[in-house]
Amino acid sequence: MKSIIRAGMISAMCLPAATGAWAASGDTLKSVQDRGVLNCPGHNGSYLGFAEVDDKGEWKGLDIELCRAIAAAVLGDPSKVNIIPISWEQRWPALQSGDLDVMIKASGGTLSRDGELGMQFSNSYYLGTTKVMAHKELGIKSLAEADGGSICVPAGTSTERQVIAYLDRIDIEMELVAIEKTEQLDKAYFEGRCDTYAQWGPVLAIAASQSDTPDGHDLLSDVLAVEPEVMILRQGDDNWVDIANWTLSALLFAEQEGIDSTNVDELKANPPSADIGKFLGATPGVGTGLGLSDDWAYNVIKTVGNYSEVFERGLGSGSPYKMPRDLTALWNNGGVLFPMVFD
Repeated sequence: MKSIIRAGMISAMCLPAATGAWAASGDTLKSVQDRGVLNCPGHNGSYLGFAEVDDKGEWKGLDIELCRAIAAAVLGDPSKVNIIPISWEQRWPALQSGDLDVMIKASGGTLSRDGELGMQFSNSYYLGTTKVMAHKELGIKSLAEADGGSICVPAGTSTERQVIAYLDRIDIEMELVAIEKTEQLDKAYFEGRCDTYAQWGPVLAIAASQSDTPDGHDLLSDVLAVEPEVMILRQGDDNWVDIANWTLSALLFAEQEGIDSTNVDELKANPPSADIGKFLGATPGVGTGLGLSDDWAYNVIKTVGNYSEVFERGLGSGSPYKMPRDLTALWNNGGVLFPMVFD
């Protein structure tokens, strides 16, 4: 295959490692309730689809929606969130010091973050996949058809390593154009320096949607890797980890049972099952073990919505990015997400 343009390799530069050997443990729920506001991260305000500031100065995105869901669960009001812009390097010290109550920043759970940084993780709220995008004019549907071409990759990252391993696995050769900064990487691909572009799937979809030719690119069928994104919390506060997990489960359970922000009042008044009655606080008990009120899950669904509503506003059909759910769909709709049992 003829390459659109050949380009040289730009050397990688490693990101500085986050440091800090301990975690500030304690009763985070009490701290948040005493403060009256949940402290959440906001990236730099331009992490499109996850944590961004719109033209009205309002925060939005999937990560921001999850912060609001936790605020609704523990404070009864999704607006009681203080979004603090932080860099990737600042995220661990900010969580360890207690400046942030939870880290929701498109981050995966890893062994080093658990064992060395003292973190705990929620269940996965998003399955991020490493994908490849190609110029539509090439007419290819899989990476195997790009043999002999070129591929843009983020230099010095796990994505670069995944591409090298994948090319070896499918036994084709491509020229790697490795560039460190995402903006320069996007520019190289959209200006035609590479036939294809490997990145975290949401980054590709969002970059294409913001380009001069949003319909001029195809996401290939290849999945190079999967990274489960999780909410990250400090070790030493099991109840706070439980609250994060059960808030996520509330979003998923509501979607599974057909409960959304428009019908939750009706279903609370006339629950179709004992489990849903307890889930919505029509009968007591759902908040007891967590130290929350019995209407905490109702508050989440009434004010934020179920997982589908949250996803569609942040990344899906209600957003500029129109991303499919893919693996992030519920188990009964072709995906891998599922709620724990509300009994």
